[in-house]
Amino acid sequence: MKTTMSSDFIGLHEGKWTKEPVAARMDGDRFVVEAREGSDFWENTFYGFCHRDGHAMLAPWDGTEAIEVSFDLSSFTELYDQAGLMLWYGEDQWIKAGVEVNDGVAHVGAVVTDTYSDWSLSPVPEWGGRIVTIRASYSNEAVVIRARTDEHPWRTIRVARFAYPTNKHAGPFLCSPKRAGFEVAFTKWRSTTPDQDLHTDPPITD
Repeated sequence: MKTTMSSDFIGLHEGKWTKEPVAARMDGDRFVVEAREGSDFWENTFYGFCHRDGHAMLAPWDGTEAIEVSFDLSSFTELYDQAGLMLWYGEDQWIKAGVEVNDGVAHVGAVVTDTYSDWSLSPVPEWGGRIVTIRASYSNEAVVIRARTDEHPWRTIRVARFAYPTNKHAGPFLCSPKRAGFEVAFTKWRSTTPDQDLHTDPPITD
């Protein structure tokens, strides 16, 4: 599935899908992707199943720069609609961070997986319809994951171990466990200056 390269989408020329979505296209300055019904990422915990059919476009990431992915929440209306940033080492060693609809409300959160998935989330109803940015910065065998919208400041949503010095990948992801026709408009996928410190918010440059 070919796309046109944009300076706001650093990995489109070298990124590869974990699973091909229904469709992906550049629409002006947006990268619009349609998820397959039933797609998800999950490993074992609580539910007892594994889902490895979500859509993540992954490019090599050496951790020397932070990664940011931005997307429009306007299409998030149904249970488990989700998108954000995927950090990847292997099929059962990854972190997905983003926004997911749960019980009718948008939640920001992360799933940290090393054979078993560990899910954390927090409701953000005030984020409805906004442009969300998810950011990951790597240091000391760990990642600091932050989130904001175009109207709300950074919040730290997870600090997690990700002790893989090589063969890391990162990029945008989306899943649609419950319905067909879910589209996400990604507005940015870029590398930027890493965090100075856990307790210092990174600058907002757009």
